[in-house]
Amino acid sequence: MTLVGMVTGLVDAKIDFVLVGGFAASAHGSTRVTQDVDICYNPVPENTRRLASLLREWHAYLRGVEPGLPFVIDERTFRDVPVMTLATDHGWIDVMDRIAGLGDFIDVCNASEEVAIGDRTLKVLGLAGLFAAKRAAGRPKDRDQLPELEALLELKRKQ
Repeated sequence: MTLVGMVTGLVDAKIDFVLVGGFAASAHGSTRVTQDVDICYNPVPENTRRLASLLREWHAYLRGVEPGLPFVIDERTFRDVPVMTLATDHGWIDVMDRIAGLGDFIDVCNASEEVAIGDRTLKVLGLAGLFAAKRAAGRPKDRDQLPELEALLELKRKQ
């Protein structure tokens, strides 16, 4: 499945989320390639139930964990595990209810903007939010992307 396919599935399932990470950066012009969809989701019970249901349909399983170990994806799992990196039938997805450098879902929403991807409109983390999140994450691959994000921010300011 493609980014458009996964995003369409999330939107059609009425999941309240913000696209963050590499694909969000790509939506703003980044040339970096990523292999997973990263989302920050609204952790309210109804939304969490819908997200868990969709991920079960997609046969989500913890990425990098030995196959066959017990894993149940439900509301409790989301309450107990704030960040999950998952492999699904449709591709890799990372789900989280907060973003380092920004805060909880409401903070992430406030730092997002609406973008059309395919024939759907969704919330995507804005460049300033991406910059703050990448800086806070502090991983080498995140630090390496900061100059590009800074340049994109400067181009946006000039427009």
